[in-house]
Amino acid sequence: MHNRFDTQKSLVLNYLKKDNSITPIEALNKFGAFRLAAIIFDLKKEGYDIATETIKNGGKRYANYKIRI
Repeated sequence: MHNRFDTQKSLVLNYLKKDNSITPIEALNKFGAFRLAAIIFDLKKEGYDIATETIKNGGKRYANYKIRI
């Protein structure tokens, strides 16, 4: 049986495979995933080539992830 994290990981992976990029706020809004960095870490550990871009917006910084296929 899959836990919620595995389901969110599958949703994020499928979203990325459709040539989308994703930020933590998008992951939260679309999939209820609070821990996008952990999901990306696991996907990278599984061999997926995922690029991380740091976005600076005013005084805030956040990551934007995109899979390289």
